[in-house]
Amino acid sequence: MLAIAGGKGGCGKTTTAVGLARGLAALGTRPLVVDADLDMPDLHHRTGVERAPGIAAAVERDPRAVAQPGGRFPEIDVLPCCGADTATAAALFERLGDRHEDSGTPDGPVLLDCPAGASADAAAPLRAADRTVLVSTPRERSLRDVAKTAAMARELDAPPVAVVLVRSEGRVDPSELLGCDAVVHVPELPEPPLETEESAARHLQCAKSVTERNI
Repeated sequence: MLAIAGGKGGCGKTTTAVGLARGLAALGTRPLVVDADLDMPDLHHRTGVERAPGIAAAVERDPRAVAQPGGRFPEIDVLPCCGADTATAAALFERLGDRHEDSGTPDGPVLLDCPAGASADAAAPLRAADRTVLVSTPRERSLRDVAKTAAMARELDAPPVAVVLVRSEGRVDPSELLGCDAVVHVPELPEPPLETEESAARHLQCAKSVTERNI
C-alpha cells in the first residue's frame, strides 16, 4: 500500500495520486485510490465522482465494493472520505493494509492520498502504508517541508520509494536530500493536467519505478 504524501497543501498530491493510479492501471492492475485528507478532501472533485459513499460506508463492508469507478478515469476506483472521522479513517487504513498482506492474490494496489504536513491525521495513513511516494515542487521551501515528511515516513516504516517533482524542468535533484534516488519530474502542464499525454507518460514512468521495487 502506497502513501502519496507531501509537506504542504497545493504541491500536487491528489493529482499525483490519480496520475500514478492511472499509470499502475496501464500496467494491468486495478488501483484503489483512497482520500485520506479529512480536512481538505479533493479526490472526488479531481476524479468527478460523488462525495458518497466513502470511508464511513466502507468500515464494515468490502472497501472495493463501496468504492466508485473513477468518474473521468474509469480504469481506477475511488473511495472519498465523506463522513469519516480520524478514528474511523485510521481503522480503515489499517484494515486495507492487513487485507493486502493477508491475501495471496491482492485485489490491486491501494494508494492513500495523504493530508499535508506532520499532524496526527497525516501520520495515520503513513503508519498503515508499506511505502511512500513523496510529492513536492522544486522550490527550496517545498523541498524542506517534504524532507520532514520523508523523515516521518521512515519513522513510521513507510520509507520513500519514489519522488515526484511537479512543475519541474529537471534542473533540481532532490535525491540526496530526500534519501531516494527514484525521481520523476513532471513539467508545468496545461489544464486539465491529468488529461495530457505528457502527464500520462510521466506518471507511467513513476508507476514502473514503483512496480520495480515490488510495491
